[in-house]
Amino acid sequence: MAIIMKNSPSNMFVIVLQIALVFILSLEPIVAQVGVSYGMMGDNLPTKPDVITLYKQNSIQRLRLYDPNPEALQALGRSNIEVSVGVRNEDIQKLASSQEEANTWVQTNIKNYPSVQFKYIVVGNEVQLQFVLSAMQNLLNAVTAAGLINQIRVTTAVHSGNLGESYPPSKGVFRADANVFITPIAKFLALNGCPLFLNVYPYFAYTGAQGNVSLDYALFNSPGVVVTDNALGYQNLLDAMIDAFYWALEKAGAGSVEIVVSETGWPTSGGNGASLENQKSYILKLIDHVKSGRGTPKKPGKLIQTYIFAMFDENQKTPEYEKFWGLFTPDKQIKYPINFA
Repeated sequence: MAIIMKNSPSNMFVIVLQIALVFILSLEPIVAQVGVSYGMMGDNLPTKPDVITLYKQNSIQRLRLYDPNPEALQALGRSNIEVSVGVRNEDIQKLASSQEEANTWVQTNIKNYPSVQFKYIVVGNEVQLQFVLSAMQNLLNAVTAAGLINQIRVTTAVHSGNLGESYPPSKGVFRADANVFITPIAKFLALNGCPLFLNVYPYFAYTGAQGNVSLDYALFNSPGVVVTDNALGYQNLLDAMIDAFYWALEKAGAGSVEIVVSETGWPTSGGNGASLENQKSYILKLIDHVKSGRGTPKKPGKLIQTYIFAMFDENQKTPEYEKFWGLFTPDKQIKYPINFA
């Protein structure tokens, strides 16, 4: 016998509440796609707890660490900030050579911080070593043994300069020397459902193009399509650079791998095209683009997880333009209003 529930006011309230909750949850992944990389190459930066407080105050929900800094990890406890933590380049060979070393790394830097919301372990940053893939495998084994395989993905970060050809995007293909390194890693990521971290800098593409790339195209300011690639049209350089890498992954037999933009930004000083106004234009329109959920022309509707580089200006970096990528000055002042949430 069927039981018919009448639409009483209380039942209608529950239904409306459920619908509202589903709507809110559907928005959360889009908002959370924008994070900020936390570099520490400065001798005048705030304390680690003050930095994490600054992330929370500005509703920055994702953070990329380049190494498992204990003080930063301690400060991240119970912050509800999603953390990507890096393996130092100098530790990769050790982790590749020993499963026990990988197990110890996961115990020391992940399991010892149970209140930190880890999302990714990133094995190296822009390093092409024969040991990277073995280190990734050992760390994935360690994560699995620790019962964290449903929470944490293992990957590595590469740069867009690994492409031998990128224009138009559908011509994207890895350089021969990079192909030997990246293709086995990409296939490993595809097999294990892990994304690839990609550092993508339209700034460097613009400055290196010797006038062949317009500033408006690099800064998301183009009023219409600039590059036509068969049926696809590109209105900004970032999308074109991401899609060129997607095409290269397809040609390498790893077309299912998702790209996470692990670094992107614009300097405010120190180089050609570097200014506060240009950074502001790039960052604000980048955030709007990511939040829109439009994806790229090749991957329409595919959310682009993105980490902006960087949280602070870092005065110990070289050359000069590397010092001025921060969204904040070392005294914790934001350079211009940014709505992360």
